[in-house]
Parts: sequence; C-alpha cells; structure tokens
Amino acid sequence: MQPTDIRNPDYFHKVVDCQWACPAHTAVPEYIRLIAGRRYADAYMLNWQSNVFPGILGRTCDRPCEPACRRGRVEKEPVAICRLKRVAADYKGDIRNRLPRAPAHRNAKRVALIGAGPASLTVARDLAPEGYELVLFDTAARAGGMIRSQIPKFRLPEQVIDEEVGYILDLGVKTELGTTITSMKSLLAENYDAIFVGCGAPRGRDLDLPGRHAAPGHIHLGLDWLASVAFGHVKEIGRRVIVLGGGNTAMDCCRSARRLGGEEVSVVVRSGFAEMKASPWEKEEAMEEGIPILNFLVPKEFRVDDGTLKGVLFEKVAAQYDANGRRRLVPTGEPEVMMPCDDVLIAVGQENAFPWIERDIGITFDRWDMPIVDETTMQSTHPRVFFGGDAAFGAKNIIWAVAHGHEAAISIDLSCRGEDITKRPSPLVNLVSQKMGIHEWSYDNVVSDDLRYRVPHREHEIALSDIAVEVEVGFDEETAFAEAERCFNCDVQTVFTDRLCIECDACTDICPTDCITFTANGEEPELRRRLAAPAHDINQALYVSGGLKTGRVMVKDENLCLHCGLCAERCPTGAWDMQRFLLEPALAGHGCSHRPEKRAA
Repeated sequence: MQPTDIRNPDYFHKVVDCQWACPAHTAVPEYIRLIAGRRYADAYMLNWQSNVFPGILGRTCDRPCEPACRRGRVEKEPVAICRLKRVAADYKGDIRNRLPRAPAHRNAKRVALIGAGPASLTVARDLAPEGYELVLFDTAARAGGMIRSQIPKFRLPEQVIDEEVGYILDLGVKTELGTTITSMKSLLAENYDAIFVGCGAPRGRDLDLPGRHAAPGHIHLGLDWLASVAFGHVKEIGRRVIVLGGGNTAMDCCRSARRLGGEEVSVVVRSGFAEMKASPWEKEEAMEEGIPILNFLVPKEFRVDDGTLKGVLFEKVAAQYDANGRRRLVPTGEPEVMMPCDDVLIAVGQENAFPWIERDIGITFDRWDMPIVDETTMQSTHPRVFFGGDAAFGAKNIIWAVAHGHEAAISIDLSCRGEDITKRPSPLVNLVSQKMGIHEWSYDNVVSDDLRYRVPHREHEIALSDIAVEVEVGFDEETAFAEAERCFNCDVQTVFTDRLCIECDACTDICPTDCITFTANGEEPELRRRLAAPAHDINQALYVSGGLKTGRVMVKDENLCLHCGLCAERCPTGAWDMQRFLLEPALAGHGCSHRPEKRAA
C-alpha cells in the first residue's frame, strides 16, 4: 500500500465518524468540548454555522451521527450528540450580536425561494449576507414549512421555531407568505437569476381500500391531520384510534392522538418491528406512553356502517425472503383481524406534488414524476432552477434539507457570478498539535466506561394532558457536562512521522485495542488479514506510513483507535503526536463565516 496522504481533507474527516455521517458535516467533537467548557454560545454558533437550526435539530434530528459514534463501539449507547446540541441552544444566552447583519447594499441578483421550510431557509441564511435579494414564497401564513406544520408542539415548542426562523428572516429576506405559486413558467418570466424549490413532500400517501371515503370525518391523512392540529383546527379525536404506518409521522400521529383524547391508540404496521422506518427512540417513546405497535398486519377494508366508522379489517402476513435476500409479505392463512376504532390516521408515506411546474419549460421529470436533480449541485435540468430537501429526492429529515440548502446556495452563488457550479469550493481544514508537555494534552484523553445519561422527561400525567407541553425537559448543566465527557474526541488524530520512528514497538505494547502493527507492506486485502487485530471493516481506512529503517511500515486500523493518546505519551522520539483536526464545510461566499474562536476546551 502507498503511504496515507493525510493532506487529503477527506481522510481525517472520515475518521471523525460522527461528523462524516452528518449530512451537514457539523464539527461534533468540537462543539461537545465547548459544551464541556460551558462555552454554550460558542457551541451554538459552531452549530449554526453548519446545521442552521441547533435548537430545532437538538429536539428533532434523525441523528445519523449517533449510530456512527465511536463510543457505541465500546458500550451499547453512543454519546447523546443530538441532545447536547439542544444544551447549546438552551444555555447560549443572547447571541444576536454574533449573527450576520443584512448588508447595506445588494448585489443586484434576485433569487426566488419556493417553500419556507428548512431547505429554503438554509439557502436564505447563506445568500442573504452576500447581498442577494431573496423573495421567500409559502402558502402558509408563517415561515417554517414542515418544521411548523408537521412536528408536534410537545416535541418542538413554537417559540424555538420562531426564534431560529427569525434569525434568518431578520437578514433582510422578503417574505410573500400566504401566497401560492401556481406556475413555474410565470415565475421564470419574472427574470429571477435563480429559483430554488424547497416545497417539501406535502402530500400524504393514501390507501385505496373499500370504505375509504364512506366516513370522511373519521379517516384522515396523517400529514394533513398533524397540520390541522398544529394550527389549532383540530383539538380532539375519538377514544379509539388506529394509526396506519411505521414511520416517524406515524409516531407523531399516535402520540398526538393520545394528547387529544385518544384513550386506546394503536399503531398497526404491515412490516416487522425492526423494519419500521421510525427512529428507534421514536418507537420507544410511543410505547412508553402506552401505545402498542402491532406488526405484520395489512389493512384490507375500512368497516363503515351507515356513515359511521366501526373499525379496520386486517390480514395477517409473514415475511419471506428469496435467494437474493429480497423480502415479500405473504398471507399466513390465519383468520382476518377486525380492530374496532372511532378514527383512523393514515401515515403510510409522503409524496411530492408538482402540478404547478409545467412540463414544457426545460425541467425534466423521471418516471416517478420527480425532478431530475444533480446530487452535488442540486441543479435541475433547467440552469436557473434548483431543488432541495424533500422536493429534490423525497422525504427525509431536516438535517438533509439543510445539507441540500448549503449545496444549492453554493451553486446559485457560483452561477450568478458566471462560474462553473461543478467546481465546488474546498472546506476549511487545519491540524493543530495538542501537546502541552511530555505526557500532557490540551484535551481530556481518558477513556473509561461511562453509560449514557437519559434525558429527563415530564411525568406522563403532565405530558399527556396538554399537546403543547414539551415532553423532554433537556439536560441540566451538570448532566450535560457528564454526557459531554463521554465523547472520545475522535477529531484529535494520531499523526505519525515515520522519519522519527526508531521501531521500539512501545506504542504497540501500550495500545489498548491492538490497532497499531509494524509489519512488511503488502496489498490491502492481504495486509488487513495479518495485522495484530485483523481489520475487517473496509469502510474504515488503514493509516499506512512510509518505509521505516527496517523496511517495515506502520499500519494503524482507524476503526479500532480510541484516540486515547497512549501511543504518543509512550513514544520516546515524538514520532506520534495528537493533533486536533477541524473541518468546516464551505459555504456560499464569506458572509456566513462568523466563526467563534477555536481552541480545545
């Protein structure tokens, strides 16, 4: 193998598993250290730089960072990365003087933003400080999109939405709320320099079953019902409620129904429990509120008698897998199950709807009636039209919408300056030694067993009595510090200088995970097999040095390394050093680059 090129930003970026897994590439260990140092405003601003909505995402993110967390390889539970983000938001104080201000002069470029959800708001956050005239359109009377209309208030208080959406609108964004765009062709004729479509996936998928329209007041599409609840149009529901679907929307529906009078609320899913799309913690919290989840039941008919909903008829199925591992659900032959109910909420998926985009204006749609969008630039087949969030690739989470918004903003900025949008700007990267003495580092490098701290919840009697009462209380400062200390500081990298190595093997003797091997070089598959601890996870790189004095090479398995620094403490020549790696993804222009001072806490 060739020596590892640690100058490539992606190399150490990928070693910081949590940051690599985050679609917006938030510098997770850095902000956790800031929290441990009680520098909450700095931690908030570092988050705001990349994920835009720290308070919102600290309550609602789908947490792709947590399954990647290195702590989860040592213990069952990863660091509570998401809820620590909320800590930064809860304790930050007033940070308005640290935000960019609306520029005094515009750059004569106009951009239309369709939909006031997280994707469009991210584009606005990135482009407004650069002097763009931004016009934000939405059918709703208030900005926020699905953040405001589909996430129940017991998970996300409205004041948090108002605060973080307000930070963006205060940058001088012109809003056309309560306005429905009915023609893309007409909008293009208004000579906007670019148009960004971030209108989400606003339509809930329906079920075409017998009886579906026979009791219209009691069979609801989950997305529409959640919006009606959010805006105060629906304030109660029947005593017995069935929720059809296994995603996070279904979890929001069932938990909302419990708070609006549903005494017997059940979630019924056609797949198995493990295959449900809902996040594990969402399922867990629903069940803790007394909501059973019933699996392998396929709805066949809504039973309605003279306009009154009586229940839902289900067929029992089982999963069968073919030789290629493809699953299909087959009837078990058991008797059908009739479940009585007063209301049904259908939450079986979301669909995009673009009836307002004419099909003769240069925007190509695929066979699923989705726009063809470049996954890097977010540009459609029309050079002035960009998509992001659920509107681009279907329903995902807020953090994906934010990531799309950042990339689209870069593309719009490059396009308006007449540059090639495929040439993406490089991230900001640095490596700084953490050496404070022969055996001291400027970060806490102790690795110990430490179980995850549970986020406090309100008592069920209080939480279920009012849909506006936030369920999670959040960490107090002491618990937040203890949880932050569980982080392994994976961004503090073990950097090896081969010319200083005397091959004494002291580092291999002290390494607690056997991740370091001095051996003859070879081809990667063969080399992986003969390391001190065979490296089977090919998704994690091997750190390979140049040739040493004996002709051997140093090979370190990044998958096993705990970044404890023992190798660097033991090394008599300083061949090993612990260096903090910081990567901040590129943004459009420079107006949003209001970075807090960086130092290890």
